[in-house]
Amino acid sequence: MTGMSAHVPRHRYRRRPRGRIAAGLAAAAVTIVTVSAAAGVWSPVALGEPGRRLDTPPVPPQQSATAEDGSAEDGSAEAGAGADGGAADESAASTDEGPTQPPGVPAKSGHGKRVVFDISDQRVWLVDADGEVVRTYLVSGGRHDNLDPGHYEVFSRSKDAVSYNHRETMRFMVRFASGQRAAIGFHDIPLDLKGHQVQTRDELGTPLSAGCIRQWKPDAKALWNFAPVGTPVVVLA
Repeated sequence: MTGMSAHVPRHRYRRRPRGRIAAGLAAAAVTIVTVSAAAGVWSPVALGEPGRRLDTPPVPPQQSATAEDGSAEDGSAEAGAGADGGAADESAASTDEGPTQPPGVPAKSGHGKRVVFDISDQRVWLVDADGEVVRTYLVSGGRHDNLDPGHYEVFSRSKDAVSYNHRETMRFMVRFASGQRAAIGFHDIPLDLKGHQVQTRDELGTPLSAGCIRQWKPDAKALWNFAPVGTPVVVLA
């Protein structure tokens, strides 16, 4: 009809509650955070530790003053015992470690580089070319008087040796004299057929052998390194 406006139906729009919009935005934010965290881009802050990211490596605990081998870095810790009961550090200056100073090399024991063995004191000195004592320690010489005092020299060496009766083995044998049954020399404390030491370290200083001079293993190794063939050996009564 002329002059009359057509009736246009009004569409009804349903209002979305503002609360649902806020919830949708929050869900979208959570999704972004989750995806970002999974990708390693960002990690939420740890509870109770504001300002530190979880992907930041934690501060390592303070290192102790002990080296990996168990000895103190300043060298104050004692060396451990070796598998054979000896000192782990075989390069120690001397096995005589007490409050008293070890006795000096006896007078009239020769000059220059030499090995000195005192039968009465059951002690050995390693003396360098300048007359300085490199090492001194107690030993166990022969139970019998089968070694005369005098001047000798090293004539033979064996890293491994067997006793004259084949009942004991020893290492670092350094021979310098001849006995009734076999050569006489310096070596470590022998092992019996079962692998046991035939005497203890505390028994050094007492004559217990059949003729040779028994030494604690670090000392035997030191003399081995010190005395090649031709080295003078002085035996005192």
